[in-house]
Amino acid sequence: MKLSLRGEYALRALMVLGDNYSAEVVRIHRISKQQGIPQRFLEQILNDLKAGGFVESKRGIAGGYRLAKPPQQLTLAPVIRQIEGTLLPEPASGKQSAKAGFEANDAQRAIGTVMREVQEVILGVLDQVTVADLCARASEFRSQAQGAAADYVI
Repeated sequence: MKLSLRGEYALRALMVLGDNYSAEVVRIHRISKQQGIPQRFLEQILNDLKAGGFVESKRGIAGGYRLAKPPQQLTLAPVIRQIEGTLLPEPASGKQSAKAGFEANDAQRAIGTVMREVQEVILGVLDQVTVADLCARASEFRSQAQGAAADYVI
């Protein structure tokens, strides 16, 4: 499974909202600037996330976005499904066989079963990891980077 740039931007935006969950709202300009996401593209992504029920928005001068539920309750699988579509692509050989009108042979079936097992593992991970987990990992990376810089001695 490959995550598109749109999917990555969606997760990065949710991480900003997760880090600022206690705030009333986060302005789109702040998310855009902090994550380096073009604002117009981010607007489209946030609209998709809003349509999926993952974020809420507030209009007006003091407007912005916030998570619709706590980051500990928001897992990645439904978010990625909303942004990317299905998470379970079919094996290429199965598609070609169906188009050609041939039944899949034993090798194709065996490969297909393995690929479905791989997809189930991926889904299992995405169903377990939350926005809060992503935020915690990012925080760990920040701490490690700051610690590494502080250990430098001349």
